[in-house]
Amino acid sequence: MDLPFLLRFLNNLAANNNKAWMDANRADYHRARATFTALVQELLHGLQRFDPDLQGITPSDSMFRINKNDRFQQSDEPYKNRMGAGMGRGGRHSPWAGYFIAVEANGQTWVGAGKWRPESAGLARIRQEIHYNGAEFHQLRQAPKLQQHFPDGFEGERLQRPPKGYDKNDPDIEWLKLKDFFVSQSFTDAELLAPDFVPRVLASFQAAQPLVQFLNRALDGE
Repeated sequence: MDLPFLLRFLNNLAANNNKAWMDANRADYHRARATFTALVQELLHGLQRFDPDLQGITPSDSMFRINKNDRFQQSDEPYKNRMGAGMGRGGRHSPWAGYFIAVEANGQTWVGAGKWRPESAGLARIRQEIHYNGAEFHQLRQAPKLQQHFPDGFEGERLQRPPKGYDKNDPDIEWLKLKDFFVSQSFTDAELLAPDFVPRVLASFQAAQPLVQFLNRALDGE
């Protein structure tokens, strides 16, 4: 994998984020995307060893388009400055919890696991699972390996008031207010290019696998 080339391409894209530049550098884009595809394939190969839900998932199932979605575009730039993938049951746009990677130049690379902004029905099921199985949830989120790889814990937004149907004095109320159940960690460019990058990412994914399994059990409604 030519990760240095991938970083250089993404750095150049960030400085020249327009269609004319992309058209003139289409061959470099395909070379960079092939490198990212190889990285995702290697991560999937490792993930499939310890998470059976990912059996049969391919890079093409997982990789996001580099073109921005017009509905969410907040600038005139037509492309994302990163290459990303969502590796989970059903691929990148599935409703299930899974594992994520985004490679971006200048120390902006990150990996994460869990479920970001579930739909209302799924969010209700996750909250119910926490309410019914609070001890298990806290054991998972406080697991030493998870905290080692994701020391910042859950990130994202939370409600200001208790969700409907839950008492404000519930001992787990602050966790029930969460809108996102997602952990992540960042990597510098040097860490991305280091020989142990893939093993480090897989170790972090394996540490998060019990949390992902808990969330998917809730989303399954089992």
